Amino acid sequence: VACLCVVQIRSRDPASRQDRYMLVTYDSPPFCFKSGWRESHVVFSTELKNMIASGLSNMSDALQRAFDLLNLHRLQSGIDNYGQGRNPLYLEPAVVVAITDGGRSTSENIGIDGSSSQLCGNELTKEGFRWDQRLFMLHLQYPGFSTSSQEPTGESDSNLSQLCEMTGGRYYLVTSSKHLNQSLESLVQKLQPGVVLQFEKMPASGFIAQNIPENISTFGIRDSPVPMEIDSDRRTPTMDLFRYSNGGNEFTGSGEGTTASPTTTTWEKCRGMIYVRPSKAAPPGGHWPIPESYWPDTNAQTLVPRSVHPGILFSCEDSPPLVIDKLPFDKYELEASPLTRHILERKLPQACWKVFIAGSGKTADSVYPFGYLKPSSNLQCVNLLVMPYNYVIALPLLDDLVQKYKMKPARGRKPNGKND
Repeated sequence: VACLCVVQIRSRDPASRQDRYMLVTYDSPPFCFKSGWRESHVVFSTELKNMIASGLSNMSDALQRAFDLLNLHRLQSGIDNYGQGRNPLYLEPAVVVAITDGGRSTSENIGIDGSSSQLCGNELTKEGFRWDQRLFMLHLQYPGFSTSSQEPTGESDSNLSQLCEMTGGRYYLVTSSKHLNQSLESLVQKLQPGVVLQFEKMPASGFIAQNIPENISTFGIRDSPVPMEIDSDRRTPTMDLFRYSNGGNEFTGSGEGTTASPTTTTWEKCRGMIYVRPSKAAPPGGHWPIPESYWPDTNAQTLVPRSVHPGILFSCEDSPPLVIDKLPFDKYELEASPLTRHILERKLPQACWKVFIAGSGKTADSVYPFGYLKPSSNLQCVNLLVMPYNYVIALPLLDDLVQKYKMKPARGRKPNGKND
């Protein structure tokens, strides 16, 4: 019933016309595959109604099989773009909805680490899922249905909750029919296309400061004291956005590897999603990727495995917007989270926080920004603007090339007097 309700509620959204559903149970393969991508909704509903809960279950293996099915053709399509940066517009958004009563499980520690997966290419990602895939779990605990074999504890609930939060999804503990309907409505509202990122405040030590040319103003553009309006799409093609808020208190942002220390506030380290929808004016892959967390070595025989969620460090030092005319940038709206609430509460629409990827430079002390976080002009949301890598230096040089040298730089000229 819960599965059919999800499909029914989701069908209200016009975007659901392109949805596909697969039904996978906790049985051992190949008996776990009940309905595939190509089966009709009638077959899906029939197989769902004919299911009988019996035997024991290994949730970790069942979840890993579900994610393996989603990742079966990703390496062939090249959508993950290993070693070449991450493009948020290269995505196949997917949601795994797991329904369990919490009883008769053969494994105590439930996880999706990819260690049990035999899928080719899984070794390139440390986890067994991808940044555009999320897990939502409905834990049914109706009064009158619990048995002595279930007896779920607070510790098991916490384990399942952390498992969902690790993927950017959510865990629902359902205790009544009314609560089930509310949980299903909340779940369907979160079915928005996007990718999950890990945000963390940059340590006080930070990185090596860059030498910014003296002829560049604090706004980045020479002789341009008024920054360009970032929230407008008139000057540069940007990513089209979803407008969505999850109600403030629904984002938890803590999970494996993200637990805040006693001296760390929630907004300084949290996980959140950016909403992605292609714009007809932009190329299919966007303009600029999010850098890898390592500098590629042309002599290396294998690629360095990446974490499923990019670890984005943000500097809390305010800086004005930095753009130049006719140079495109990519703009993505952040899901409501403690970080977005903190930025919006400051009420500084022109203040930007630069973002970095640790390890993205050629050396450990040469890490440069690839964009910045900026509130919208109406202070309703926070956007991540992705620019060319080390844009603080690159954009003024491009501005000089166009405005000063008219695309004909002097022969042998070295930018800033250095061989950059």
